[in-house]
Amino acid sequence: MPEQTVCDKACRILHDTNDGNDLSPGHLWLVQEMVNDGLNEKGKEAFEKLYQSVLSGYTKPFFHDIEHLTINHVGYVFWKGKEVEHYNPGWSNSDEGKKAAEDLAARCRHLETIGVEVSTHNVIWAWEKYAPAVVKK
Repeated sequence: MPEQTVCDKACRILHDTNDGNDLSPGHLWLVQEMVNDGLNEKGKEAFEKLYQSVLSGYTKPFFHDIEHLTINHVGYVFWKGKEVEHYNPGWSNSDEGKKAAEDLAARCRHLETIGVEVSTHNVIWAWEKYAPAVVKK
């Protein structure tokens, strides 16, 4: 069997991840840069690792390494697969974005603990109603 080309591997990654929609933003960027021959050796190794990950059943990495939190390419943030917030994609990777993500995850965990549905409405708009007493002003 002939060796897989970069194009073959990129197509397989995209095919197996819902046209790339299930990739993390960083992984989608990695595929783009590999196809455009814009990666150094370390980047090429990361692409190969991504390819192998897709072949064995890709799992999107957690946003800022926060368990259960993921983000898509246009900035929608998800808790356990359910949309809960939207961040500007450029800002979301900043230190301020990371802090906001940590706070968002804490809200989601709190709502789960008290048996309230985790939703954009409850995490953002109705938060004052559900916030722990020590957080309320």
